Amino acid sequence: MVVLTVIGFVRHGVTAWNKEGRAQGNSDVPLDDEGIEMAKSVADRLSKEQWDVIYTSHLIRAKKTAEIIAEQMPDVELVEDARLREFSGGLIEGTTEAERIEKWGKDWKEQDMGFEPHESIVSRGMESIMDIKNKHAGQRVLVVSHGGLIKRLLNELITDTNYETHLDNTSLTIVELNDDKNLCQLFNCTAHLQQKVES
Repeated sequence: MVVLTVIGFVRHGVTAWNKEGRAQGNSDVPLDDEGIEMAKSVADRLSKEQWDVIYTSHLIRAKKTAEIIAEQMPDVELVEDARLREFSGGLIEGTTEAERIEKWGKDWKEQDMGFEPHESIVSRGMESIMDIKNKHAGQRVLVVSHGGLIKRLLNELITDTNYETHLDNTSLTIVELNDDKNLCQLFNCTAHLQQKVES
């Protein structure tokens, strides 16, 4: 089996909206102070490993996370790709679950909230991953993105497992893109955050 490309998916650091339970989607919400510290922790971890290039969503919470990682890898190119953005949450962006129930009722999920269709999310995300696979054959590539998009891509890339688990902020998930079957080497790992707490 030939390993074509290794992708390390990193979810962005935490934001104020994450903590408040607000839907972010395409809203350009920055990292808070804790999010920046989390990004520094994952950057320190990744700088001790071999990575050849970094791709990032253009949304500021992911882009800032990627920039902090890139600061510790001065020889590694950072590439922005808007296809790696989070899916649009339509009308619910900026709201909490309680606010959604108050505004649209308990069955708000059954109403048309203007979400980006699943097919559109997967199509653009997989197009980006396939471009990365072709351009960086045999290399190790970091992709800094968003929980919703990463989970959808994992379910496309690894077809024998259903990934529904919530992805933690700055978690690392590593996927081998092979010639016959893709493999998940590591899922939702935040060991770098535990080490920070212990130290």
